[in-house]
This record gives sequence, structure tokens and C-alpha cells, in this order.
Amino acid sequence: MYGKTYSYAIQGIDAEKITVEADVKGGIYKFFIVGLPSNSVKESRNRVSAAIKNSGFRFANHLYTVNLAPADIKKDGVALDVPTALALLAALNQIKSNKLEKYAFIGELSLDGTLRPVRGVLPIAIAAWKDGLEGLILPPENAEEAAVIDGLNVFPVNSLNEIVNFLEGKINIEPFKVNKEKLFTRLDNNQLDMFDVKGQFHVKRALEVAAAGGHNLLMIGPPGSGKTMLARRIPTILPNLALEEALETTKIHSVAGLTSDKKGIITCRPFRSPHHTISDVALIGGGSYPKPGEVSLSHNGVLFLDELPEFKKSVLEVLRQPLEDEVVTISRATQSLEFPAKFMLVASMNPCPCGYFGSNVKGHQCTCSITNIQRYRSRISGPLLDRIDIHLEVPAVKYEELSSMPTGEKSENIRDRINEARQIQTNRFSNENIYSNSQMNPKQIRKYCQLDAESKSILKLAMDKLGLSARAYDRILKVSRTIADLENTKDIQVSHISEAVQYRSLDKKFWE
Repeated sequence: MYGKTYSYAIQGIDAEKITVEADVKGGIYKFFIVGLPSNSVKESRNRVSAAIKNSGFRFANHLYTVNLAPADIKKDGVALDVPTALALLAALNQIKSNKLEKYAFIGELSLDGTLRPVRGVLPIAIAAWKDGLEGLILPPENAEEAAVIDGLNVFPVNSLNEIVNFLEGKINIEPFKVNKEKLFTRLDNNQLDMFDVKGQFHVKRALEVAAAGGHNLLMIGPPGSGKTMLARRIPTILPNLALEEALETTKIHSVAGLTSDKKGIITCRPFRSPHHTISDVALIGGGSYPKPGEVSLSHNGVLFLDELPEFKKSVLEVLRQPLEDEVVTISRATQSLEFPAKFMLVASMNPCPCGYFGSNVKGHQCTCSITNIQRYRSRISGPLLDRIDIHLEVPAVKYEELSSMPTGEKSENIRDRINEARQIQTNRFSNENIYSNSQMNPKQIRKYCQLDAESKSILKLAMDKLGLSARAYDRILKVSRTIADLENTKDIQVSHISEAVQYRSLDKKFWE
């Protein structure tokens, strides 16, 4: 006796169609699952058999063989529980329906036959829609995430019994609908706002420039100067997520199992802040069944590395490839997967191990030797610094500013200016296959960052007098282009060069 159903397995951030075949023969009880199953898939034998029995179906002592095709693709997770159970019931002639092959099924089974939510639902929904299936049957908790895909019927069910009754026409289940426009009108629940940051006006201006051009940023300052507070507010001034960006971001978080506490799709730019003890695999992604790491979870958002020199050198070095290519490639013997990693890197650090080198904080004198300071700073390699456009000094906040009422602009007003600057860049690079000033290559810098004689003179003077490194030259031009865009100016002017130079003045002071 034979039964067949369809489901999906996650490969990277996409889903591969899986045919679940069940064969039942008389004899001594044995239950085999073949087709490169992981341990979690193999363990489904006990869950599936208990769920079938506790749902009131017969499950006699036979030889059961379940094949997950294609057999050369690794299958991981618990989403195949439901299609496995249904294929077995079909092979046992306990489902009287010809609709089994018209739907895709996903879900984890409890021992009593109820369904539990699974991860990776959005890429599965996209794949089911592309394959032209009539619908996707899944746990109710996953319905809103899957229903954002237009043209796909999503049927939430609570139990194995309910699925069988639906397939046999005994009950009717209406497809789940979601209002995507309403999803995007939801406000971010966190109350962070740039308006709450007291003082630090030049730092907030630098963050605006960084966000407008997609520039990576390094903040250097003593403990308590507000580096982390400022970094956590950067997502509030970044441009709003477009639908395409939201879907791609949600796919990554769904595969990682991080959408269970969210409704539908992610509508706010992600902010990830891993601890400095993180491993290179956790940061970049990987594992025996590759999963996205922090750099991919930061896709379309911000990756914040607090206390940058405290990260292991091997961890920092793996950042170089995703910063350059905006994608993480993980190769295994049998497959090669890609995870998107287009993020804005924001890092912070102290100027020295004790944190008070060059600080104006009274009562705190630097106790570090020159050797210790040099060793501390050398933990960050030149190639990584090459990919950070803005080095910014964040001084301690004075008492008068701390005790005053908050002053400055709200994040909403800053974001409006940034949206306008990003639109200018979108129009400029419409045929260049890039989206922001930070991505310009040397050829594009020469084309879009031309200077007049006075601006060239100012830049030459700054390079010679401040002793800026060669790596600072292109960075200054990119940042100058962004400042000009914020002011809606076609040509880069002297004032733009002068401001951009301030954001690289630490290049000599700290790193040379």
C-alpha cells in the first residue's frame, strides 16, 4: 500500500519541494525513514506513530517505509511530521480523498495529534505559490506569516483530525487573509528616539550622514559617553523597509526561528548586537545544516559590535567578505549556500584598555602604557578599517547637558531628510547596480565625486597637515557626496569636504 504527500525543506533561505512517499507492508513492526533525514526527522517516527494512534486512527504492526525525495537533499527540522503522517494514513487507506496531492503540508505533531508551529514558513509559502499548488496547510501560529504571499491559499488547522476532515470535505476552512497595508502601518513598539539623546549634536549629525549614505561607522570614546545609546537609535532614522526588503528580511529570520513572537512580516529594520564572545560560525553562519548568522540576521538593518577590540581576531576577519560582497557563501562537500548580508556596520570602542586616554572626564586619568594602547588598537586590522568610512570621536557628556531637558530633532524628522537623500542616490545609481554612496568603486567615485580647484586644495591640505592615510582619501570623497545629497546639492562643495575630513581625523591620531 502506497501514499504520497508534498512538503518543503529549507535550503539556505529558500525552500525545496519534497515528495513524502509512504509504503506499508505486513510483517513485524519496523519504521524506516530514508532520504538523508537529520536526527530530528528520524525522531519523527515516534511522534508520528503516537499522533496517529491518539487521533483515533489505526496504526497496526506493519513494516513502514517513508522516503523523502529527492534523496540527495538533506532534510532537517520538524516540519515534515504532518506530511509524513498523512502519507502513512493514505497508505493505510484511512483517508478517503483525492486532494492530498493538491496541497503542501507542514507542521510539527504533538503526541496527541495537535499541530505546533515550525520555522521557515515564509520561504515555504513562496515556493508553494511558485509551484502552483492549491494551498498550504499549516499550524494556526504560522498562518499570518504565510498569508502575506498573494495568490496562495493558506489554511490554518489545529490537529491531524482536522486536516483529514478538511480533505474529506466534512468541514470547511476559509483561507486565512492578512492586510499587508495594515501590517506596514504598525508602529515600532520600542520608544527609542534620537530626541532623547542629550548633547552630542555633532555625533548625531555624523549618524545622519552615515545612515543617508549607508556608511559603516566606528565610534571611539570613554565609557558612559553614550555610544551604545546612540547606536541603538540608528534604526529609527534609517529609511522605511520596502515590501521586497521586508519579505527578504522575514525569510532570514523565519529560517532562523526568530519570527514566533512577531505578527506576519518584519516591518522594522533589524538591529543585532552580538556579545564579544561570539564565535565566527555564530557571526557568519554555518553549522552541519547551515543556518544564517548575525551578519545575515542584520540584513537590511544594523549590525552593532560593542567593544570592537574585545572580539576575537578570527571573528572580525570573517566580516571582510560580507562587507565587500553583501552575501555570505557557506560551502559544504555536497552543497554551497548563500545568505544575504547587506547591513550597516556600527562599532564602538574605548580609546585604550582603561577607556580614558585623551578624555576630559575629571577624576579619570589614563593608566595604560603606550605598549598596551598600541596592542589594544592593533586588534583591529587595517583591511577591516578600510571598510569603515567614518571614524567618530564621542566625548563624555557634560553635566550641564545631562541635567538639561532633551533638545534636538526627533528621529522622524531626521528620517525624512535621509529618505530624500536615498532617493537622490537611487536615481543616480539606477544603472549602476548599487544603491548607496558607500558602495561606489573607484571608477564611480571619479565619475560622481568630482571636485573643483578649491575643494581639491582643501582636501590636499587636510591630507598633508593631518597626516591622513591613503585609505582616507576615497572615504572622504564618498562621505562628501552623501553630505551634498543631504543638502540636495549637485556638486561637492568646500563645506562638504571640510565636514567629511572631520569624520576621518582619527585616521592618523588613532591608527597610524
